[in-house]
Amino acid sequence: MLCSPTYLFRRNLSAVAVSASLLLSKRLSPSSKQTLLSFPQISPVSLVSPSIETGFSRSFLGSLRFDHIMAGQSSKGSIHDFTVKDARGNDVDLSIYKGKVLLIVNVASQCGLTNSNYTELSQLYEKYKDQGLEILAFPCNQFGGQEPGNNEQILEFACTRFKAEYPIFDKVDVNGEKTAPIYKFLKSSKGGLFGDSIKWNFSKFLVDKEGNVVDRYAPTTSPLSIEKDIKKLLA
Repeated sequence: MLCSPTYLFRRNLSAVAVSASLLLSKRLSPSSKQTLLSFPQISPVSLVSPSIETGFSRSFLGSLRFDHIMAGQSSKGSIHDFTVKDARGNDVDLSIYKGKVLLIVNVASQCGLTNSNYTELSQLYEKYKDQGLEILAFPCNQFGGQEPGNNEQILEFACTRFKAEYPIFDKVDVNGEKTAPIYKFLKSSKGGLFGDSIKWNFSKFLVDKEGNVVDRYAPTTSPLSIEKDIKKLLA
């Protein structure tokens, strides 16, 4: 199933409640636990109205338990301290982007959000690249297996179909034990609703000219709606 705004909220909220319950139980005394057990057991899913369900990642449950561990793992001071791989396997020192405003996005080629996001990202880049905007795209296959191609195929798709001129990097994990260091840093800098984990394709982070993460946007937030925030940082 492709990205849908009514997909996995119920499962995700259940995962949040279970995780919170486990953490709480570890900190309570035996007498407190016994008191809690005397209350009626209510399924967290039953608290969610179908009218407010919204779609996020199937992998949310698997990655949730790693978030609180990863949040403090990065000792880097800014985005500019990281080195990443480009789509051809070459090292890229992100200090080359000092003085640039960055929009960092985990992308996918087969998502319901692909067309709108790639189209608007190209529009933003064309409009503001000469004023100091850079878009850094990191392919990720963790959400519904919607980025299955190799780096060459991903580049051809983005550059041919959407005329993407901004850099597209090596495919990475953004959640779980193999999370790329840059995404550990991004998530620890700006947490999201229901925890730090990336919820789906096309989550976005806005970084200022000094390499500080200043904002985070949901997958369903359109790139063009971020334009006003980008302009403030470019000024």
